[in-house]
Amino acid sequence: MRRIIGFAMITLLLLAIAGSFGQTQTNKVIELILSAYSPRNFSDKPVTDDQIMQILKCGIKAPSGRNRQPWKFTVVKDMEKVKDAFRGIQNGNVIILISGPKEGGPSIAFDCALATENMFLAATSLGLGGRIYTGPVGRINEELRETLQVPEEYRVVSALRIGNLAADADAVSQATPRKEMEEVVNYTE
Repeated sequence: MRRIIGFAMITLLLLAIAGSFGQTQTNKVIELILSAYSPRNFSDKPVTDDQIMQILKCGIKAPSGRNRQPWKFTVVKDMEKVKDAFRGIQNGNVIILISGPKEGGPSIAFDCALATENMFLAATSLGLGGRIYTGPVGRINEELRETLQVPEEYRVVSALRIGNLAADADAVSQATPRKEMEEVVNYTE
C-alpha cells in the first residue's frame, strides 16, 4: 500500500512539474507587442551600456533577406550632435541609427526596418521607452552623416530613440489609437 501511495505521489509531482513547462494561456511576446507604445516623455536618466548592448544584440538577430544582414548600427550618446534633428531630446537618451548600403533595393529598407523593430521591442522589454523615427533621416543623410560617423557607403534608413521614461509617461495618454481590425484586415475565400 505504501508503495502505491508513494508511486501516486511521485506521479502527481511529475505531472505538476510537467504542467509548469507546458503551454500557458499567456504569451509574454504577444503581451509585450500589444502593450508597446511610442512614448514622447523621456527622462534624463542615462541608458546603461548593458542595456544598449542587449538592444543591439536583438537588432543583429533580426531576420533579413538571404540572411545578408545588410545593416550598420550607429550609436549616438551625445545628444548635442542630434538635438536639431530630434524634438525634445534629453541627455541620457541614446539614438541608434539603422543604416543600409546605398546601393540596394527595397529589401534593404525592409531588412533595416525589421532590425529597428527588434530593437524597439527589446528596449520596451527592458522597461525603457523606444520611439522610431524616419522623418529626420533625410536631414541626417544630407547634413549630419560625417558628424555622426555613418559609414560612407551606407544611408540611414531609420532612427531609434531609447531612453528611460519620464514619471508622467503612460500608454493611456501617449499612445495613439489603433485602427479597428475591420479597417485593416480582409480575408479571401
